[in-house]
Amino acid sequence: MTAKLRVVIADDERPARSFLAALLRYFDDVEIVGEAQNGSEAVEIIEREKPDLALLDLQMPEVDGLGVVRLLRKNMTPLIAFVTAYDEYAVRAFEVNAVDYLLKPVDRARLRETLNRAHERLEREDLRADEIVHMRAAAADYEAATLAAYLERIPVRERNEIILLAVRDIASVVADGELLRITTASSERYSINYRLKELETRLDPAMFVRLSRGTLVNIDMIARVSPMPGGTFVVTLNNNQQLHASRLQSRVLREGLLNI
Repeated sequence: MTAKLRVVIADDERPARSFLAALLRYFDDVEIVGEAQNGSEAVEIIEREKPDLALLDLQMPEVDGLGVVRLLRKNMTPLIAFVTAYDEYAVRAFEVNAVDYLLKPVDRARLRETLNRAHERLEREDLRADEIVHMRAAAADYEAATLAAYLERIPVRERNEIILLAVRDIASVVADGELLRITTASSERYSINYRLKELETRLDPAMFVRLSRGTLVNIDMIARVSPMPGGTFVVTLNNNQQLHASRLQSRVLREGLLNI
């Protein structure tokens, strides 16, 4: 007998959440282990319950379905299926990257397919690492295609809490392997799962400037720009953080920001 599939549901609309739960209860091989009414709650429930599958509403306020995936610790990321009202960009991105999705209103037969795929993937553990890679690629494609408005807040983790960090309070963003290290104006430090290139497209270019391949800074936080040998700069921020600009970006700073 196949073990029951442990499932978490996340949707900020109660009717949609209740409808999906009712569909899931129709299947004998499913156990609902948690229902979340927002993204922050979804992260908490998923990491506590360790489900096999999470059905995440793509469009939730503050922390959406993609935000949940980014906030989850990698070793605690279950199989994911995004639930969305019809969205051609989401469908295209998820189909290309082999991430499952369900269109609202969810059809019972289509949900059955998702559950079957989840069972198959759980039996093939070699696919799990690829699953996360595909999911992040789908998220990047989706965000690039939708050309979403510039971010005003970024959800970040601090121990077991999720903080909505105002973009205007960010002094710098520095790439460090698979993570981005964020430093605020008051020198608080956070880490997020995001590629710098993807985040840069979501930030207002009038507010942030690139110093090098792996560094972005808030223009309003720049206190001093010091020339260095070889035509480069060291940029000092209001929080006393010092960052080096590459030769190419030093030229951009010189011609664009400094007008010299």
